[in-house]
Amino acid sequence: MKHRYLPLTESDKNAMLETIGVKSIDELFSDIPEKVRFAGEYRIKPAKSETALMKELSQMAAKNADLKKYSSFIGAGVYDHYIPVIVDHVLSRSEFYTAYTPYQPEISQGELQAIFEFQTMICELTGMEVANSSMYDGGTALAEAAMLSAGHTKRKKILISSTVHPEYKDVVRTYAKGQYIEVVEIPHKDGVTDLAELKNMAGEDTAAVIVQYPNFFGRIESMKEIEEIAHEQKSLFVVSSNPLSLGVLTPPGKFGADIVTGDAQPFGIPTAFGGPHCGYFAVTGKLVRKVPGRLVGQTKDDAGRRGFVLTLQAREQHIRRDKATSNICSNQALNALAASVAMTALGKKGVREMAADNIQKAHYAKKAFKENGFVIAFDGHSFNEFVVKVNKPVKEINEHLLAKGIIGGYDLGRDFPELEQHMLVAITELRTKEEIDTFVKEMGDFNA
Repeated sequence: MKHRYLPLTESDKNAMLETIGVKSIDELFSDIPEKVRFAGEYRIKPAKSETALMKELSQMAAKNADLKKYSSFIGAGVYDHYIPVIVDHVLSRSEFYTAYTPYQPEISQGELQAIFEFQTMICELTGMEVANSSMYDGGTALAEAAMLSAGHTKRKKILISSTVHPEYKDVVRTYAKGQYIEVVEIPHKDGVTDLAELKNMAGEDTAAVIVQYPNFFGRIESMKEIEEIAHEQKSLFVVSSNPLSLGVLTPPGKFGADIVTGDAQPFGIPTAFGGPHCGYFAVTGKLVRKVPGRLVGQTKDDAGRRGFVLTLQAREQHIRRDKATSNICSNQALNALAASVAMTALGKKGVREMAADNIQKAHYAKKAFKENGFVIAFDGHSFNEFVVKVNKPVKEINEHLLAKGIIGGYDLGRDFPELEQHMLVAITELRTKEEIDTFVKEMGDFNA
């Protein structure tokens, strides 16, 4: 019998109590002193019938501004991209959505192969030699990269560009605090990392230089120059990158990056109110034994058949705690599978075309804003995001747009006080010319 939930009847409850040898629920909790038991009533609504509950929850859900009814121009790390139908079809197979961790490789070959393919495609995109089986999200992946850098170099100072995602910077600081590692921000100039300041700040105590590519403002950083400054001080060069952009941009590995991290959300993973998503973590061969999490490898069995195994497991569940590289105890296997299926469905040509569409449509939107009298801050080479200067508070503009069925851009004043009345706009391949034109018009009408 298939149930949407597991029902519990009185007979079921009595049978369970009888099996464990107690007569009632009160007797079950008799070992807990009366004085610490909660004796009041929970402040929750009385139980409703199934139909009444479904109606109430549906009404609540209908208040959400979902992406099926609204056109979205907000990005800032989470994007509205095309998801091939096959992604949900594969994820819905019980072999995948019920799987946790492939502790027994001999009966987890499908799961292991899916992870192996994810690692392979991440390496191809980033230009790196090794990628792990995925991590929680882009922010924690970057923080792990910072900690790896400090441990590898035995230095206690991290330089991170101010153009890195604000939430990612916060996660890095949180990780660093417990390790007594100093995190210093490199200022930006015209929306990209200030190279002169970076050169002054980098020194023999610098464990890593961290940048984002494309950065939080959508700009493309001067990767070659940053790499030279980082490696001149024997520091690690760490890059947080949108994987879709790497369909057209030169991979960070080609610029000499030591660690490349990011969030695989642009490939097959819905926005889902901000998560769960899937972080990726790729490194050069020399750092393979310091990678957090686990690596899946390809091998052959005694009959010569292709097989997959957990090649390297540097987490504390598998090895001595003091030897572990991280306390990351799980990977995002299901979301990594979604990303793998999406990348496979698109193929190399499809990923390149999808990335190119983002650039072309963003360029069209940027041009439309300029023609309507807006100033584009930090104008220059970008991927699918750019910054628009406005005359009114971004919150007010977004409230106006929402009433028109449009989800506006990100309010940069929340994280950058000097960028009050600046909106970060994201244009993906899903936005049509009509949607972009309407967005620019409504912005212009309200901003005048």
